[in-house]
Amino acid sequence: MNPRRSYVAGTGLFILLGFVALAYLATQTTSLVNYQGGPNYQVTAEFLNVGGLKDRAPVKLAGVRVGTVSSIVLDQRSMEAKVSMTISKRYNEIPEDSFAKIMTSGLLGDQFVSISPGGSREVLKNNSQIINTQSALQLEDLIGKFLTSSGSSKSGG
Repeated sequence: MNPRRSYVAGTGLFILLGFVALAYLATQTTSLVNYQGGPNYQVTAEFLNVGGLKDRAPVKLAGVRVGTVSSIVLDQRSMEAKVSMTISKRYNEIPEDSFAKIMTSGLLGDQFVSISPGGSREVLKNNSQIINTQSALQLEDLIGKFLTSSGSSKSGG
């Protein structure tokens, strides 16, 4: 084989491996790899502020992914964000008085909906609404509160 041909083949193989690595990273970061098809049911929750929550964000219970955010719309009557979630039917024993809050993965990571189970014997069904919610914690708000509280604690001379 001609040495020039081996360089061309090696370069082509290197570029192909680069595209494969790029495709792998794209599926890992967009949560496409974690999508679970099959039977599921819809649940909604209303939040005052969803922060950077996006469609297809994970819904987790005890750190385990149980579903995804299917849509986020503004409710014109309550002026709150209505978050629709698709939960896998495998997790059909979630109590109806559970608590939904928007959390962040790490310090500056993606946001997701975390469900903390309640104690009710009644469970969430298709088109149920989670009443107990906590909105997203905004880093800018925390910094603003910290700055204003530290400024007001100074005593005037």
